Amino acid sequence: MPLAEPARAAVEDLVDHVRADLTGLVGLPPEGRHKRRTDVRWVRMDGLHLTLRFLGPTPADQIATLASVVDATAAESGRFEVAIRGGGAFPTATKPRTLWLGIEDGQEQMRELAANLSSRLEAVGWPAETRSFRGHLTLGRSDGRLDGRKTVALLVQRATAFHTRFEAARLVLYESITGGGPARYEPVHSADLEG
Repeated sequence: MPLAEPARAAVEDLVDHVRADLTGLVGLPPEGRHKRRTDVRWVRMDGLHLTLRFLGPTPADQIATLASVVDATAAESGRFEVAIRGGGAFPTATKPRTLWLGIEDGQEQMRELAANLSSRLEAVGWPAETRSFRGHLTLGRSDGRLDGRKTVALLVQRATAFHTRFEAARLVLYESITGGGPARYEPVHSADLEG
């Protein structure tokens, strides 16, 4: 699910502040900060979204089937409010791999939507999801990065006072394009939540 633009911009501003705190370059625009080898690998802010189900490599001939699953799921699902607040890391803040912001409101609706989507995917032959759903907004990856723990601490500190809301209004099937920097997420198919 994509974030509405005001929420996306608020998250980007938060990440910019965390990065500035980390580098000690407060006041410089993001393009003025030099990336260090120890830096966390931040996701592209223009593609922020909440993941309901990760599909992995997908043959092109399956896209139409996946689009129909997205349409059917969206048709039975109503819009709802999502509030983003707080931050952390998976698996833990002391051994961070994934940096995230938490979902305060809308977690149960997201869980139900993810379960409905997974059930429909299984019905068309997709493997069952084996992990329990944990709604969150991924901001970056820190596995193997020296600044991982320090970055998580700064994120948690800044995210304590952070709060943004948006209306979850669409389901989007994204293609993840890797290589040449952070992954880009290109929309392949979209359906409005209507139920």
